[in-house]
Amino acid sequence: MTIDNVLQAKQLQYLPDDFKVTTWSKLNPYYSELENRTINTVEDLEKWIVDMNELMAVVGEEFNWRYVRVSQNTADQSAAELYQYAIQELYPKISPVENRLNKKLVNSPFLKELPEEDYFIYARGVRKKTELFRKENIPLSTQDSLKAKDYGEIISKMSVEIDGEEMTLQKAGTLLDETDRELREAVYKKIGTRVAEDRQAMDDLFDDLIKIRHQMAVNAGFENYRDYKFQSMGRFDYEVQDCYDFHESIAKEVVPVNEELIKHRKKELGLESLRPWDLSVDTTGKAPLRPFETIEELTQKSTEVLGRLHPYFGESLKVMQDMERLDLGSRKGKHAGGYNMPLYHSGVPFIFMNATNSFSDLRTLMHEAGHAVHAMLTHDYDLVSSKSVPSEVAELASMTMELITMDHWDVFFENEDDLRRAKVEQLEGVLKTLPWVATIDKFQHWIYTHPNHSQEERKEAWMKIYKEFSSDLVETDGLEKFMSHRWHRQLHLFEVPFYYIEYGMAQLGAIAIWKRYRETPKEALEDYISALKLGYTKKIGEIYQAAGIEFNFSQKYVKELADFVKIELEKVI
Repeated sequence: MTIDNVLQAKQLQYLPDDFKVTTWSKLNPYYSELENRTINTVEDLEKWIVDMNELMAVVGEEFNWRYVRVSQNTADQSAAELYQYAIQELYPKISPVENRLNKKLVNSPFLKELPEEDYFIYARGVRKKTELFRKENIPLSTQDSLKAKDYGEIISKMSVEIDGEEMTLQKAGTLLDETDRELREAVYKKIGTRVAEDRQAMDDLFDDLIKIRHQMAVNAGFENYRDYKFQSMGRFDYEVQDCYDFHESIAKEVVPVNEELIKHRKKELGLESLRPWDLSVDTTGKAPLRPFETIEELTQKSTEVLGRLHPYFGESLKVMQDMERLDLGSRKGKHAGGYNMPLYHSGVPFIFMNATNSFSDLRTLMHEAGHAVHAMLTHDYDLVSSKSVPSEVAELASMTMELITMDHWDVFFENEDDLRRAKVEQLEGVLKTLPWVATIDKFQHWIYTHPNHSQEERKEAWMKIYKEFSSDLVETDGLEKFMSHRWHRQLHLFEVPFYYIEYGMAQLGAIAIWKRYRETPKEALEDYISALKLGYTKKIGEIYQAAGIEFNFSQKYVKELADFVKIELEKVI
């Protein structure tokens, strides 16, 4: 296994070598040719599919680049105009013709002659797209995308002043693990106050998004957006009830474990009252972990960590660095959050994040590197759908990478106690992630099955769900205005609705792989890579099986995994 397969973009076979995505008049001839091409044999159909997917990959990559450029500088008017042109002008023209191409495939008499092992997943997804397509949803989808972008502009402009220095919210957030409790409280309240300043604007924006999304669902014949979205996201391998089962399992098996950790924290800190700004500070009174000083150091050390685990992993990040496909540092005007942006034609993805010299930055880069490795391992597939893995699998790649790299974090932490503290923080983070995922997902189920709710009703529903997965040991008296709108900082709710429970499902899978890695490291690593190589050519459960684990949300299974993490934590705490 070498990195050579992604060092060069695939040679274009259908499109000219100098092809650029610019205007519809330049794109239309290729879509028209595909739509009008005669297909007389199964070989003709396969060639047509490959050509169509090449066009999809190139166009999709250009759209993704435009999103990246807007993310890098939300004040860049030129980048914003290019992105808006793609969303407002190109997408509305591409969408209906892609639907006609999908129908052409579905109606082809040769479809049933294609090898099922190669085309089952692809054909299943195309059929669902044709079922859900509604022309009247094209302008609504455009509105949805543009309004979601408005959220990014609102949140990216937020900053606070700490000791005379203006900081992004991400950078200010790193001060919540400082040992000075008065500073932590001040920072927590400043962040909350700043977010609250735009509370009404974000609530109003969210109201607009709900209306748009509900109308899309109604247009497609659904009672609510939740049910529509489950279908449009291609959730073929599990149902709504599985999400509710996940919520219940987390509430019963993980929340109590977190409660024990909070009790331990309160005791170690010697506090009569544990407050939200006490949840990240080191319990022994040590200064927060600062694993690197510069972005260059973060990149170099991360490459070494990944390379120790497997040479291909380290080479992947090095290639991205050499190709300038890393934008890791936090700065004013940059979109919040982090992501790995797939580039299906060129093959080498783009990692975007907001590093501020914190331990979470190390964890984030390991996470996004997992996505990047996944993208490179699937580069050779001709079908975009085979590379466009469902999030339940994509997040398995990334969350597993966080856990199985831990044994090599001494690259960042030469001091043995710092390494121990890093592992404690990581494992506690794993256990904290699961209830938060359940909170956000259950909230979304409520939102979209109650589309006519008021802002006040939404706030009440949020607080009820939030408390279900939180600890009463953390006192929030006087902080109600912050807690009731905490969801405003979860960009997924605004930008990618219903994309969140995948983190929880994948977190369980990642724990299971790590458990195997603890027992048989060589075999577990090989199976992990084998599962990633499958891309999306198998059902989700089959991909999990290839990794040697289960796609399972039962209370029994969740308890087994939570107990394992608890035992591992006790070894290092």
